[in-house]
Amino acid sequence: MDPATANARADELVLLDVREPTEWQAGHVDGSVHIPLQELGARQDEIPADTPIVCVCRSGQRSAMVTGALTRAGYDAHNLEGGLLAWVEARLPLTTPDGEPGRVV
Repeated sequence: MDPATANARADELVLLDVREPTEWQAGHVDGSVHIPLQELGARQDEIPADTPIVCVCRSGQRSAMVTGALTRAGYDAHNLEGGLLAWVEARLPLTTPDGEPGRVV
């Protein structure tokens, strides 16, 4: 899913950010769910099965792997095309845990 579509549909889907904690702290999409890739198996019960999921990482590579795994497990999962690099290129906002403007690292 491209960034503009994901942003426009944010109220009807879950943005699942699979990046490392330091990446998340630097900047993330407001309202996204953060489950680092390494913790995904142990925390899969936190991912709603009845809502479309858009998987997010820096460039779209890690999230593409997660998208494939979730799709095989029966989720309606999509990859954020180009990751947060494309999100920022589309001039969409990122935030930090303290509400400041975020950045991609």
